[in-house]
Amino acid sequence: MAVAKNVVNVKGPKGQLSRTIDPDITVKVDNGEVVLTRPSEQKRHKAMHGLYRALIANMITGVNTGYKTEQEVVGVGFRVAVQGQVVDMTLGYSHTIIFELPKEIKASATAEKGKAPALIMESADKELLGLVSAKIRSLRKPDVYKGKGVRYKGEQLRIKPGKAAAGAAK
Repeated sequence: MAVAKNVVNVKGPKGQLSRTIDPDITVKVDNGEVVLTRPSEQKRHKAMHGLYRALIANMITGVNTGYKTEQEVVGVGFRVAVQGQVVDMTLGYSHTIIFELPKEIKASATAEKGKAPALIMESADKELLGLVSAKIRSLRKPDVYKGKGVRYKGEQLRIKPGKAAAGAAK
């Protein structure tokens, strides 16, 4: 890890990340530990101190172990395929959706019989990975009535009863 002026660079086996830090926060590396200090106890300085501490911790974890997200594509006829940095999805629209991934993200798709197709993405950058995952999920959010759509693996949905079930309850 290297700090030059207000830019923090972190290098590891999974890649290299850099981030510009606010000039008010000072960053030093002492005996392998990253130390952040703030100039005062103002609310803004406290918030920046905690934010940059968390961001730098995520950068260090990312370049050493990496981050991974898994998303399921649930629905009849819904498919997902990956060719290089391009994700090709069939999500029940009249056309297929082609989504180009940033070069920092590696993706793969699995399709097992009896299970929903899955999209697995890995990256050293947690922020970018979360942003791309959320964008892909927004292409077809899980439906609250049928449960169809793109969801994170293990995500619990509250399925609402339809109006037929509401009428039967009266």
